[in-house]
Amino acid sequence: MKRNYAILDVFTDRPLAGNPLAVVLDAGGLDEGQMQAIAREFNLSETVFVTPPQNPVHSARLRIFTPARELPFAGHPTVGTAVLLALRAFADGSGLEESMLVLEEAVGPVRCGAFVKGEGIGRAIFDLPRESVDLGPAADKEAIAATLGLLPAEIGFENHQPSTFTAGVPYAFVPVRDLAVIARATPNIAAWGEAFRLEGAAAFVYCRETVSLGHHFHGRMFAPTFGIAEDPATGSAIAALTGAIARFDGLPSGAHRYIIEQGFEMGRPSLVGLEMDVDGERIVAARIAGDAVIVATGTLSID
Repeated sequence: MKRNYAILDVFTDRPLAGNPLAVVLDAGGLDEGQMQAIAREFNLSETVFVTPPQNPVHSARLRIFTPARELPFAGHPTVGTAVLLALRAFADGSGLEESMLVLEEAVGPVRCGAFVKGEGIGRAIFDLPRESVDLGPAADKEAIAATLGLLPAEIGFENHQPSTFTAGVPYAFVPVRDLAVIARATPNIAAWGEAFRLEGAAAFVYCRETVSLGHHFHGRMFAPTFGIAEDPATGSAIAALTGAIARFDGLPSGAHRYIIEQGFEMGRPSLVGLEMDVDGERIVAARIAGDAVIVATGTLSID
C-alpha cells in the first residue's frame, strides 16, 4: 500500500534548519511495531503517524515515535503536522489560509491554530494540553556536572537551580552560567542514568545569555536513552520549562512572551515561541508557536 509522507523542518522558516520531522499520512492500519520500524527507518528525532480521529469533530489522531520509543506528546511534531494539514487543505482548494485544528495525542486533545505563510511554509500555535508539574528534587550539582562534562560551579544562574518538571514528557532542567558553558556540555552516557534516572532520562540545559538580541533563553536537549543524542528544538521541553520559569523568575500577573533558541550548536538554528498567562503565582494558560517548511514529499510502500 502506498502511504504519502512529508519531511518538514520545524521551528524555522527556511529549509535545512530547525528540527526535521517526518509525517506519515494515511497511516491507518499500521500497527505499533510497524510505526516504530518506520520511525527507525527515517531516523529523525520524531516521526508522526496521522490516522482518523477517535472523535469525529477533531481533525486527526497523531502517534509520535522517536527511533526508540513512542511519546505521549511532543511540540515540533504538533507544530509540523498542524502546518502540513493546513497547507494540504489550502492546496486542495479550501481557500482558507488559517485553520483551527484539534489533534488527538496520547496526552489528550491539542488545540492548534495554523496559518499558511506561502508555498510550502506555515506557522502554528497550540495550547499546552497540560500544565507543567514539579516532579520533585533534581540530582545534586556534582552528579549533573559529571554527567555533562561541566564543573559544579558552572551550574545555576541568578535564582535558577536544577529542577524537574513535566507537561506530558518529563525533563531534568539544568541552568548553566552562559553560552560558553552550554557549548561545552557533553553527555557522559555511562553516567546518564545516575544523574537523570528520576526525570525520564532527558535533560534540557539552558542559560539566559543568547546568540541573538531579542531572545530570552538558549537551550540544548539531550535524550540518549530515547535514541536522540541531541535535539535541535524540543517543544515538550519548552512546555515543561514553563514551570521552572514561573518558579525561579517570580513572574507578575499578566501575559509573558519568550523566544527560545535551540539547535545552534548543531548547525540547526531553531526558534521556539512561548507565551504564558500568569494569574497570581499560577500559570493559567500557555502556548507554543513556531514556523515549519516542507522540504520533501514521497510515498512509503508499506503493507
